[in-house]
Amino acid sequence: MATPVGRIKAEAEFVRGDGALTGTARGTGEEVPLTGLVLDGDRLTWKQAITKPLRLNLEFAVTLDGDTLTGTSRAGRLPASKVTGVRRTPQTDAGRRP
Repeated sequence: MATPVGRIKAEAEFVRGDGALTGTARGTGEEVPLTGLVLDGDRLTWKQAITKPLRLNLEFAVTLDGDTLTGTSRAGRLPASKVTGVRRTPQTDAGRRP
């Protein structure tokens, strides 16, 4: 995410099971559940509450295009932050060093 306080790198995991979509976000030393996940075609929205680097309630709206996502994150009345991401698969993880 490109935010007013700098770039923040985070990882979100989405799981579909039993007809429901769930998720978890990890970054800046914390792991938080994603709530209100809605997938409508290629548009994905969700909410999450973070405490680091400061306490915020975030709302995400992204568009999926193959293995990439682009969109925005918004914290209340603050300006929206740009969000980009790439799907991680077992193949892409295999080339990473521990």
